[in-house]
Amino acid sequence: MSDTADIRYAPEALRGFAKDLFKSAGLEEDKAEAVALYLVEADLMGHTTHGLALAGWYLQSIADGVMMREGSADVISDRGPAVAWGGKRLPGAWLTSQAVKLGCDRAETYGTATITIANSHHIGCLAAYLPIATDRGYMVSIASSSPSGAQVAPFGGRKGVYTPNPVAHGIPTSGDPILIDISASITTVNMAQRLIREGRQYEHEWLMDADGNPSRDPAVIERGGTLLPTGGLDHGQKGYGMALHVEAFTQALSGYGRADAPKGTNAAVTVQVFDPAAFGGREAFLRQTGWLVDACHDNPPRPGVERVRLPGENGLARKRGALANGVRLFPGIIDSLRGHAERLGVSMPSTLA
Repeated sequence: MSDTADIRYAPEALRGFAKDLFKSAGLEEDKAEAVALYLVEADLMGHTTHGLALAGWYLQSIADGVMMREGSADVISDRGPAVAWGGKRLPGAWLTSQAVKLGCDRAETYGTATITIANSHHIGCLAAYLPIATDRGYMVSIASSSPSGAQVAPFGGRKGVYTPNPVAHGIPTSGDPILIDISASITTVNMAQRLIREGRQYEHEWLMDADGNPSRDPAVIERGGTLLPTGGLDHGQKGYGMALHVEAFTQALSGYGRADAPKGTNAAVTVQVFDPAAFGGREAFLRQTGWLVDACHDNPPRPGVERVRLPGENGLARKRGALANGVRLFPGIIDSLRGHAERLGVSMPSTLA
């Protein structure tokens, strides 16, 4: 059955389908399970460009030998609260989730922990990993860059040097956590590629062509153009500064990056976890974040805005709705995986009645 707006899938059916695909493609079971879990998690939260939309590309990466199928990360350094891994192009979802879990375990002992991952494969939606820590009452930050990509120009320049360089922060509160997932560019490569496939343009001039002119046409990135930094042509120095920090925070700390001229899909990742109990105290932390939540929610909305929301609020609401009523996938995603399923002998997921 093709994708239509009224078709829904049980989350467990999508996770099982994705796991079967990746396992049949050759990933070890724990890695197939992790990739399936966090891709579907992104779809549950509404991050449709970074959910199962990535599965076909990942499967092709496995077939081409770009994503490694088995093994463990190399431990480059381990000083307790500071750990460095060599990722060996293993699946990014597996490496990142393992790093957050290790960060939580180490933060329980040391109060905080930082784990860097060099040479991972693509890690997908950063927000999908935040609840691993926030569910334990820990604050977490994740940053990622791709040393082999160059789709964003430094502010004032015209030639791409770095990638959108996303960062995500999970902040516990007495209720739902605040889940922040932002990037140093206004838009992303995956969104630009989706619009190109659909023959659509952006609603705003969020790109720059090769001559340095602002553009709404996502196809300019295929002709030497770039994604504009956060802040655009007006205040793009803000996104520029953020990107430079992410480059150092991920690649420089991990010891492997652009200076090594890596080829193929790869990522550098840094995870930091904080146990509030080791600082001002857990209750004091929640008192402060609770005040902030209330102040934002109680803020009078500007015209045209129903109410002030916090980052991640919509995503968590979408996830609850999807868990209760099923997942609506973005049109074309299931159809894009049909050929892979046939090739690998995996049954397509059943739909909800």
